[in-house]
Amino acid sequence: MQQAQDFLDESNALHALVADLSDVELERPTAFKSWTTNDIVRHLHVWNRAAYLSLTDGDAFQHFFAQVSDAIAGGSMRDFERRYLEGLGGGQMIETWRAFFVETAERFADADPSMRVAWAGPSMSARSSITARLMETWAHGQAVYDARGLVRENTDRIGNIAILGVNTYGWTFQVNGEKPPEPKPFVRLTAPSGASWTYGDDSDVERVEGSAEQFCQVVTQTRNVADTGLHVVGPNATAWMAKAQCFAGAPETPPPPGARRTA
Repeated sequence: MQQAQDFLDESNALHALVADLSDVELERPTAFKSWTTNDIVRHLHVWNRAAYLSLTDGDAFQHFFAQVSDAIAGGSMRDFERRYLEGLGGGQMIETWRAFFVETAERFADADPSMRVAWAGPSMSARSSITARLMETWAHGQAVYDARGLVRENTDRIGNIAILGVNTYGWTFQVNGEKPPEPKPFVRLTAPSGASWTYGDDSDVERVEGSAEQFCQVVTQTRNVADTGLHVVGPNATAWMAKAQCFAGAPETPPPPGARRTA
């Protein structure tokens, strides 16, 4: 499964960014809800573990998710993750996360891509599960790049995130209690390699066009669409890009214009 290799490559890129940070630097807040780099790595590690359990031990995953549900009812996700990992942080957290994301990638690489695995909502394919882990690693990693004043050099593996963004057009509206408007916009993106990626039926009435990186930033809510150069045409496309959400969970509000950018 190529997506497992893409997840591994993205995780390794983020690891290289944080591996040499001091404990003080790891505790500095980022622009993502004031989460620290430690918080971000903990979050990625906990949910990598969840995805691994969903692939290898469905009963253990259900037990884990029951813990999550109970914890969220009485506190925050971040608090639960700290308790779940018994306060693990700093360099030890970084290397624990690294060892396990390698193991997770190896296990998914050998899996049947169409195998159904449990998750918070409906089940999904193993391919979709590891793609979601790639998306989360890339999206949360953006806050670390931003905090360090670095512009990330993307590769065409973000095509996985672009597809996820396009495929969750309907979800964006449904999670906000709205009926997805038709027609679905045409999307044309320029990949990091310079290739042209297109999705849907060509239309001059409803379309989103521009950088694949910026599209992925919008659908993962790491940037407000106003802070990108995306060309958005039509009421359906405009409504979508204003609240695009390619991840599961409750509806989230994108960051205000200018709130998240490279330091």
